[in-house]
Amino acid sequence: MIHPTAVIDPTATLASDVEIAPYVIIGKHVTIGRGTSIGAHTVIGDWTEIGENNQIYHLASVGPAPQDLKYRGEECWTRIGNSNIIREFATIHRGTVTGISETVVGDNNLFMAYSHVAHDCRIGNSVVMANAATLAGHVTIEDHVILGGLVAVHQFVTIGAHAMAGGGTLVGLDLPPYLIATPGTGDAKLRGLNLVGLKRRGFSDDSIFKLKKAYKALFMAGLKLADAIERINAEISDCPEVDYLLAFIKRSERGICRG
Repeated sequence: MIHPTAVIDPTATLASDVEIAPYVIIGKHVTIGRGTSIGAHTVIGDWTEIGENNQIYHLASVGPAPQDLKYRGEECWTRIGNSNIIREFATIHRGTVTGISETVVGDNNLFMAYSHVAHDCRIGNSVVMANAATLAGHVTIEDHVILGGLVAVHQFVTIGAHAMAGGGTLVGLDLPPYLIATPGTGDAKLRGLNLVGLKRRGFSDDSIFKLKKAYKALFMAGLKLADAIERINAEISDCPEVDYLLAFIKRSERGICRG
């Protein structure tokens, strides 16, 4: 299952059924789980853990040194979960000691061609990054997020679960969960709920109705944020999704995108 032209460091550990295509390079202290395939000319950098049943296509780069001028070759990691698809020319860089010392990717994610994940990012599960979508360092992407083509996310931004950023959006502030953002004048502009995504994932009509009501109070009623949250707490109850939306906004350190 390993092509004779592949170059594999002797410290690497590969499951017995891993497929390694021609001219792959695998660095030091790499672990690759069963059912994973590595496409031709792909480079797997040092200190990389790759789980099971991942498909890494040709010419991808997973776990190389970060594009951080402060990095001096310290032991930092890239950790990839299970059942991810990493397409051609996608790049996922290891962490740094000035960050969290690791870049972490969960399960069932799709990284389309030329997408980029910088150092110290955390990506959840079932995330889609379309062609040339780019994350700067220290970004957190929660579960079921979709980033359209050419989306660019600023350092230290968090994008909440089930959110979506349309193609070409520049995301410089935190994007709350369940919402859609599209290109605005400079930064991303909120456009409402990610209704199609929420319905596809089985959110109830009641939850969607309450999220709509919360969205209007937060972004369409002309209220100060504290007053909007007070109104929502008074008018909406028994909705975990609204509770999570408010908790996300309250803990945001960069501030949130606006409509």
